[in-house]
Amino acid sequence: MADETGHWPRGPARMLKATVWSCQGLRAAWLHESSFRLEVCLLAVLAPLALWLGGTGVERALLLGSCLLVLVVELLNSAIEAVIERYGAEHHELAGRAKDMGSAAVFVTMINVVAVWALVLLPRWL
Repeated sequence: MADETGHWPRGPARMLKATVWSCQGLRAAWLHESSFRLEVCLLAVLAPLALWLGGTGVERALLLGSCLLVLVVELLNSAIEAVIERYGAEHHELAGRAKDMGSAAVFVTMINVVAVWALVLLPRWL
């Protein structure tokens, strides 16, 4: 994607800056979001299981990828909540709706984890 001057991002320096900003975002999520910390802890347990239980590369990718997707959506949900809180903590119908939808998105990705793991692993045990 082009930057504000219409140039494509260039060079290792720009990539390094983007990496630093991404690490700052991960650190902020870890420090300020208990749900993110819990989901990282679950990933620490499920990732090795995904690699061990997956019979093929595709199965491993599905099992692990479904767990990583929860973290992605949690980060987006946390970003939405931070922006809403920036504009004030008073109740507003649209702010509440946005927060609820972000939470629902995390919930749906968790359902996806259960569905993927069940679809990959249950046929072996039945």
